[in-house]
Amino acid sequence: MRVFVRLLSTLLALAVAAGGLLLAVEVGWAWWRPGDAPLLVPWPQWRDRLAEVGWDSYVVRLTAGIAAGAGLILLLMSLSARRRDVRLHDPVTEVSVTTSPRSLARLVGHQVRAQDNVTGASVTASAKKIRVRATSRLEEENQIRPRLLEAVSSLLDEVPLLKRPKVSVVVDSPKDRR
Repeated sequence: MRVFVRLLSTLLALAVAAGGLLLAVEVGWAWWRPGDAPLLVPWPQWRDRLAEVGWDSYVVRLTAGIAAGAGLILLLMSLSARRRDVRLHDPVTEVSVTTSPRSLARLVGHQVRAQDNVTGASVTASAKKIRVRATSRLEEENQIRPRLLEAVSSLLDEVPLLKRPKVSVVVDSPKDRR
């Protein structure tokens, strides 16, 4: 979600910058040649049309409603895009300790890749769940999966997590490729 909010804010910033650039070009053109027609944007026709529209018209109310709805959606999206840190046990009451889900996933990934007969692994982590997807070319899933679960479990015993996340391990083995 954070990536979506960042992309959306970048696009909105580019749109505002383009609008500002158009405004600057039009103002410069109008100052340089006051009697000529507008350069890029037909703003005199827009000004005349908008002068005919009252504040109580349906179009103005609809536009205001759409703008308010879009603003509310953007506000809710930005509030839900907060950082989702993983809490650790606090060493003292005045200090709170967190880590990022990416760091926890990296730690688990190193542990899983260090196991015998594991050729690769991808790990995603959050405060509630850790998902491990490992590949093995030599062992079947029912042989390597318990060992990987035990390795991840022993690692999580060493990390001072406030709440222990659920762990799921999936192994792609040679039998799965047939």
